[in-house]
Amino acid sequence: MPDPKDFRPKARRPRGFQDRRGPGLKAERALVAKISAVYEAWGFEPLETGAFEYADALGKFLPDQDRPNEGVFALEDDDAQWMALRYDLTAPLARFVAENFDQLPKPYRRWAAGPVWRNEKPGPGRFREFWQCDADTVGSPSPAADAEMIAMACEAYGALGLQRAQYQLKYNDRRLLDALLESIGAPATGEGAQQRLRVLRAIDKLDRLGAQGVSLLLREGRKDESGDFTEGAKLSADGAKAVMDFVEIGLAAPKERVGKLERLFAKSEGLQAVYRELAILADILSSLVDAEQAAFDPSVVRGLEYYTGPVFEAELLGDADEAENKIRYGSIGGGGRYDDLVARFTGQKIPATGFSIGVSRLAAALEKQAEAADGPIVVLPFDKEGMADCFGFAKALRAAGLRAEVYLGGSGPKAQLKYADKRNAPVAVILGGDERRDGTVTLKGMKLGAEMAKNVSDNKEWREGRPAQSVVKQADLVASVQRMLTE
Repeated sequence: MPDPKDFRPKARRPRGFQDRRGPGLKAERALVAKISAVYEAWGFEPLETGAFEYADALGKFLPDQDRPNEGVFALEDDDAQWMALRYDLTAPLARFVAENFDQLPKPYRRWAAGPVWRNEKPGPGRFREFWQCDADTVGSPSPAADAEMIAMACEAYGALGLQRAQYQLKYNDRRLLDALLESIGAPATGEGAQQRLRVLRAIDKLDRLGAQGVSLLLREGRKDESGDFTEGAKLSADGAKAVMDFVEIGLAAPKERVGKLERLFAKSEGLQAVYRELAILADILSSLVDAEQAAFDPSVVRGLEYYTGPVFEAELLGDADEAENKIRYGSIGGGGRYDDLVARFTGQKIPATGFSIGVSRLAAALEKQAEAADGPIVVLPFDKEGMADCFGFAKALRAAGLRAEVYLGGSGPKAQLKYADKRNAPVAVILGGDERRDGTVTLKGMKLGAEMAKNVSDNKEWREGRPAQSVVKQADLVASVQRMLTE
């Protein structure tokens, strides 16, 4: 029998979780800093809540009720109360507002950033832990608050360096879909409530599964590539067609969408107020953003059940493919109006609206769109006697505002250059015996050298040409490196 002391656990990462290193972690931190600066400029104050909430505070508004553990990671406290890791930053806000309502200004405007956790099936780009950065206004029923959320999100994406053609921000009103579901026999209460939730989740997958995949989920269900089967909403053929007709209004030209919508709901007098509010929202938006920057789209529903009115979604777009279609990276943010969430605690209806930017997903998508950011300049001590000089070079480079480090391993020149390449260094500063004797350093442009080396046919040509490499006086080190970085 093996000795328990000899047991060695296998090093493995739980599915749906990720380890993040320097560049990725720094990219996320930079995104949060830029987004929160926009939120602050619009008058929102920061709020930080704990990672755990009591499970009953989350109530019926769970992200995935069909899976074990109710879609969240939960544990029982020593007082027999169940706690769950927060699945978003909105439910904790509702609890906070209910606890502190009398002391808060009305409306209350807050922003928050942090990790959230969802006990969902992981997949490509879908993690069980990820960061969000939210802004919410609690206490205003006005469509102006919804318009502000959309416009502020557009400004935040602009602050992140996204151009207008790189993303789409779309909005809809859940009351329109609620009216449609009522008309096809899926009421908000009783057995129809679960069917309605499945319809919402099916439509919310339109960008990933396409019309055919959504149609399957509206009927009997769909089997994914792994063989897992997702039960459908079991709508009738006519009911599924009505939902798809509604969703596909978004494929029409923007100027045609409202007319198609009004024809679809011609017999519903109760939706006139919704049309008026959408008109106010659109009018205010027109004074804040470009006409094409945010568009009405009936396919936007958002998956969570607590939305009660306007809903918003932002999608990242890539360059056009050969068929001139924009490459879609999926949702990078969304939100909407949730007027009933705080009322679960207080019994008093308190209007609220908000927008959440998916920081982790956005960072991952932007990394795919662009080359990895440059690492630090690496100073390589080919001659170990020159280690003190190497630290002096790195210090001078940092004093000039450049990132720089000294190689501290014990390997030779070839391994040192490989290290600089793995660090994604734009320039390597080399100090060998010849350089120490002559008072010089050798500068090697790592990226340019790799590109130029593609055209080098043999070792002799490499040795004679030394692509993207130059020898400069040590006194000229900083200026020479700065020049290389701008060439």
